Amino acid sequence: MPSRDATTHWTGGLQDGSGHVTLDSSNAGQYDVSFPKRAADEAQGTTSPEELIAAAHSSCLAMNMSGVLDGEGLTADSIDVSAEVSLGPDPAGGFAITGIAVTMRAAIPGIDEDRFQELAKKAEQTCPVTKALGGTNITFEASLG
Repeated sequence: MPSRDATTHWTGGLQDGSGHVTLDSSNAGQYDVSFPKRAADEAQGTTSPEELIAAAHSSCLAMNMSGVLDGEGLTADSIDVSAEVSLGPDPAGGFAITGIAVTMRAAIPGIDEDRFQELAKKAEQTCPVTKALGGTNITFEASLG
């Protein structure tokens, strides 16, 4: 299986420095990072590790749900997944990812709510990114419609 990579170039200290993230494998983008903006309520045009984790988690789960549906002979009209990754103080020192709230909404013809919930749960539990984030408090809510 393939691997993917990204690099970050950082200059300066934590509070006065900044970095630049490059998605090397895809060359899909370059993003600025800054700790003060990471810790602020507003991102002010920069990304953060938390936003990149949210992007990875939401895209992986959408793909995984599609795969679970394929295995059942079903195809979604649409699958929308959002992930909100929270950063907070770590009692042991420094910071930690304190939680991830994941929401899935899907339009799938020919499926009832109970079956949808069963398949959504399977997709969540077998999602590679969900597994990688296993030590994190992850909440998951799925709705059909």
